[in-house]
Amino acid sequence: MSGRRVRVCVVGAGRTGRVHATNLSTRITVAELIGVVDQVAEAAKALASELGVNHYASLSEAMKKGDFEAVFITTPTPTHRDLAVEAAEAGKHVFCEKPMALTLGEADEMISAARKNDVKLQIGFMRRFDPEFRKAKELIDQGAIGKPVLVKSVGRGPGLPPRWALDPKTGLGMVAEVNSHDFDSLRWFMNDDFKTIYAEAAALLRPDVAEEFPGFHDVVAVTARFKKGGIGLLDGGCPVGYGYDARLEILGTEGLLTIGEVKGTSMLICHADKKITTEPFSSWRDRFKEAYVAEAESFLKAILGDRDPEVTGEDGRKTLEATLAAIRSIKEHRPIELPLR
Repeated sequence: MSGRRVRVCVVGAGRTGRVHATNLSTRITVAELIGVVDQVAEAAKALASELGVNHYASLSEAMKKGDFEAVFITTPTPTHRDLAVEAAEAGKHVFCEKPMALTLGEADEMISAARKNDVKLQIGFMRRFDPEFRKAKELIDQGAIGKPVLVKSVGRGPGLPPRWALDPKTGLGMVAEVNSHDFDSLRWFMNDDFKTIYAEAAALLRPDVAEEFPGFHDVVAVTARFKKGGIGLLDGGCPVGYGYDARLEILGTEGLLTIGEVKGTSMLICHADKKITTEPFSSWRDRFKEAYVAEAESFLKAILGDRDPEVTGEDGRKTLEATLAAIRSIKEHRPIELPLR
């Protein structure tokens, strides 16, 4: 393992792909970025040129012309299953952004392909790698606040997800694209699986979008019950405009632990009119900058050390199942029991 680097190709040259490609190229010593894939030639060429690597129009082309061991899939959710299976069947380790897939069947195919071909599969829940989140998890596992009984996660984004994510024909909506991280955080901190999910949602911030995409929602509230009796709460909104907002609160039998705050800096400005202002995080790229580096490094070290990734395909599937249950609950106005049938 010492001194060896994992040769990596990033599939997707959008916002998330740019973050991963830049980190792999400039900040992660165990990585060697060899190329960028995107069907939009200009996007692939621009990012590849910036980082000094090759660019390809498809994963198939990259695997024919390039030599690499792992892929980072950062493309729209509807493409995840096909890309992950194609990569796994070619013997490539797979890092896939969330949501893992559109259906549990697709998620199962991704997990099965990875197992069959003996490759690693990690899902991109970067909050697990944030220093504050990791420290909080460590403290909870040590019993610092007793047994967790209620976990609340706030997840709000400043701008709308891409159009494909808003369309029910191609995406799962805001509760998946924005709040998958919250569902994963609830499971992780409670250290338990979901038993029931009840969700309410509405288009209150951008009702105009609901006119174009019926079923669109931009505010969601979820109540979850866990198998061992704990309760989870999810508070989501997008687009909120004021900034990127990710916070967590864990109530235990012997105390309380909170993570994060709205403001993105400790700086305060005290004005002559007696008003005090500060600045929020402008995006997820700022709030979880170090977490993106840490999660990629963890995945590559799992490859080098031949161990299971810290966030597995099964973790991704369970979060997807909770997300799908929430979507069903919103439509049917009732609690949904898990596992889904």
